[in-house]
Amino acid sequence: MNETALVFAPISGILGLLFALYLSNKISKEDTGTDKMREISSYIHEGAMAFLTREYRTLAVFILIVFMILGLFINWSTAICFAIGAVFSILSGFFGMQVATKANVRTANAARKGQNKALEIAFSGGAVMGMSVVGLGLLGVGILYIITRNAEIVTGFGLGASSIALFARVGGGIYTKAADVGADLVGKVEAGIPEDDPRNPAVIADNVGDNVGDVAGMGADLFESYVGSIISTLTLGVVLFKDGRGVLFPLVLASIGVISSIIGSLFVKGKEDSNPQKSLKNGTYVSSILVLIAAGILSYTLFGGLKAFWAIAGGTLVGVIIGQLTEVYTSADYRHVKKISYQSQTGPATTIISGLAVGMYSTVPSILFIAVAVLFSFFVMGGFANSMAGLYGISLAALGMLSTTGMTVAVDAYGPIADNAGGIAEMSGLPKEVRQITDRLDSVGNTTAAIGKGFAIGSAALTALALFASYSQAVGIKAIDLLNPLTLVGVLLGGVLPYFFAALTMEAVGKSANEMIEEVRRQFRENPGIMEGKEKPDYARCVDISTGAALRQMVLPGILAVVVPVAVGLILGAEALGGLIAGSVVSGVLVAILMANAGGAWDNAKKYIETGEFGGKGSGAHKAAVVGDTVGDPFKDTAGPAMNILIKLMTIVSLVFAPVIAQYGGMLINNLVK
Repeated sequence: MNETALVFAPISGILGLLFALYLSNKISKEDTGTDKMREISSYIHEGAMAFLTREYRTLAVFILIVFMILGLFINWSTAICFAIGAVFSILSGFFGMQVATKANVRTANAARKGQNKALEIAFSGGAVMGMSVVGLGLLGVGILYIITRNAEIVTGFGLGASSIALFARVGGGIYTKAADVGADLVGKVEAGIPEDDPRNPAVIADNVGDNVGDVAGMGADLFESYVGSIISTLTLGVVLFKDGRGVLFPLVLASIGVISSIIGSLFVKGKEDSNPQKSLKNGTYVSSILVLIAAGILSYTLFGGLKAFWAIAGGTLVGVIIGQLTEVYTSADYRHVKKISYQSQTGPATTIISGLAVGMYSTVPSILFIAVAVLFSFFVMGGFANSMAGLYGISLAALGMLSTTGMTVAVDAYGPIADNAGGIAEMSGLPKEVRQITDRLDSVGNTTAAIGKGFAIGSAALTALALFASYSQAVGIKAIDLLNPLTLVGVLLGGVLPYFFAALTMEAVGKSANEMIEEVRRQFRENPGIMEGKEKPDYARCVDISTGAALRQMVLPGILAVVVPVAVGLILGAEALGGLIAGSVVSGVLVAILMANAGGAWDNAKKYIETGEFGGKGSGAHKAAVVGDTVGDPFKDTAGPAMNILIKLMTIVSLVFAPVIAQYGGMLINNLVK
């Protein structure tokens, strides 16, 4: 193996982090606007950082417990990798949110001068998150593999990343949606005041939630997706290519992906009054083209042909198609969202029915293209004649989808920054023209966020399959026998787990939102001066409600995802655990697509009505659409996004604990049978 080329991975990771630092310093130099803007921004920043601090204190206990279990029952090297993965995941969210909560007020101030400067600052803030994700991910995987030379040990890093991602996504999702639902239902529907009105006691909590859910939570989500795709390729590449080429290819390609994302970000420039989405797409296309060129050169250099390139290209293409499909089902530019808006004229019930139908319809083409990616990448690399090479091809397809994660996260994280900027503009009393600019940026952000979720879901399916193959190798399973009742029970348990998980997270949002609604109603009732603009709402109380509720409710779902696979493996055996993984992947991907796209469609149906269609703001259709959006909020921002983390976390837990399950798995059921 070429040692110099191997070092290229951590070097590229450091380069990504340095670019993030450069952008952060550049943002800090921008003007923060008026005293009122700075005051509101400080509330958001302090609330967001207070939540993260409390969340990380809670997670420290979990990290310590799992670290000890891994050290005692697996090995201390894997335990150390787990701890590093967890810490790096925390850092990626921390860095991203620090800058996002500073970029929001600067974006709002820049919007006073025009759209282009506001777009530049918001995107730069998102790019800090993107570069932190890929920089820390590649730095961690690269250095740990160079030190250990053992892909199985490096899976501990992936376990740490996935564990923290689930807690961050669920905790952040519960926080943001409790605040959002409370602010919308009492503020917009009951009190009839505009979104982000400073009289709404939940408005600061709502803006804080955009950061803890859609920046820190989303960053941790895509950090684990990115790391998981690299590790799944490493674990199969070690088995398939004894000379190290199977390891070198994904590490070097991911390294080039970081550089390509940096170059692509430089192309995100627009003209005043132009569509911001076009500028964002330009950066994505440039990054993808550079990665594909590099994949072709690497494939020919390392493998003497273009098979690996075609697998990467297939995954990249399907990722783009899934992103476009997501846009078709969630953007107001297409008929599905317009249909929901039209149905809203007859009330909330038809809004909910049509939105669910759109989400269900959207699963069909997405699954078909995921299936195409699986078959194409499997057969182009080896097929049944060389099934291990075929499975390596599937992992390459996932890597292709996530090779430009730096750019994908930047585009995704830009959305909540623009959303926050609109809130600050509203609460600061800036001219309507400023809010129009931030709303235009935010509207594009909703679509880009939905596309990012589509990428994450598609890559999750492929990555989970590749990790499943590695698990099968580790425990010696050659096939899943569905006629074996233990395996069938595993499939059934795996199939129901995403629904149970979604129920827990949805109920958590409901409980937390109920607390928030009662608090906002209480403040309006007991302090009539708030509505008159004479008294200041108690923002801190609402922030505290969301924080406490999120931290209480995130624990059980997070622990379940780690405990259930190990318990099933030890009680029912390795094959039953294989069935659990298979059932959860199928069920989880479908639930994720349904929830993400239905939620996105409801959100944009509301925004489409707010442009003046079907009666505009304040109309019956608008009130019905707000209810649909409220239902969709935990769909698309809490339960839905957590599904792709859930299926990968359960798979990587199974892989890490494979030695224990191979030795002791099924002992309980075997003793009972005897």
